[in-house]
Amino acid sequence: MSQHVLDTMIGSREAVADPKAAEAHYRAAMDAEANAERETAIEELRRAVQKDDQPEYYFRLAYLLDLVGEEDEAVVLYEQLCANERPHMSSLLNLAVIYEDRGQINEAEKCLKQILETDPNHERARAFMRDVQASRDMYYDEEHARDLAKRNALLDTPVTDFELSVRARNCLKKMQIRTLGDLLRIGEVELLSYKNFGETSLTEIKTMLASKGLRLGQGLDGQYTWVRRQIYDQLRGKAPDAVLNKPMSVLDLSVRARKALQFLGIQTLGDLATRTEAELMGVKNFGATSLQEIQSKLSDFGLSLRTLD
Repeated sequence: MSQHVLDTMIGSREAVADPKAAEAHYRAAMDAEANAERETAIEELRRAVQKDDQPEYYFRLAYLLDLVGEEDEAVVLYEQLCANERPHMSSLLNLAVIYEDRGQINEAEKCLKQILETDPNHERARAFMRDVQASRDMYYDEEHARDLAKRNALLDTPVTDFELSVRARNCLKKMQIRTLGDLLRIGEVELLSYKNFGETSLTEIKTMLASKGLRLGQGLDGQYTWVRRQIYDQLRGKAPDAVLNKPMSVLDLSVRARKALQFLGIQTLGDLATRTEAELMGVKNFGATSLQEIQSKLSDFGLSLRTLD
């Protein structure tokens, strides 16, 4: 993007540079930011870059603009800094993050390569490069999404829609098992322990499920539901229900992190806090950068991922 467009965005640059005035505006911006007055900080930084072209002034302005949702303007400033003969390392990294979130994988990789050419041992750049390269294998499988939607619709089917005996129907009703999905979250032993529920009814239900390619207890496989319930109860000592029940959207995560949590069926902060690092890292294409992002944002609410004893 041209210098003319950049100057239009930040205001007309004054003919005479004034480094002292620029520094005063920069310090005022830092004070405003420390007091959580981001809009004021942004205005002070705009004044600073009008009077001096110090990279730090541009970088801080771009950083704050990105935080308040002005991503396009932030990108222009980052790109300006990265076009210099000696690119600003932090700008390259932040620009790579934005590019990756936008799906501009090639551009993100170029930024990271610039960093690593200068500093081959840059830890964050190396970790993020692995994530970016892995994302090349990511794709949205529409057929899989349709199959998943059909499966969810099947699991929401009321048990009354299936041809079951009166005894089986009545037992399921008293056990508050209303849908096919509810049946998958219960085992044979639990069903047989219920009064008047016998082997005949069990065989009847198992046959019905088998015709759909399903089986009793399938919804419990690998979920450790009872453990998660205990862990969730412990979390109430760290945070109120109002926090634990907040939706994942409050974390404002990157696309890759959001997809991983959706894959695991995580919908609230409480759900997330019952998971371990190993569980998240086990999701395909979920890397160290996404893990660090989630840990950081979860800590803002006084929570953390579960650690194994």
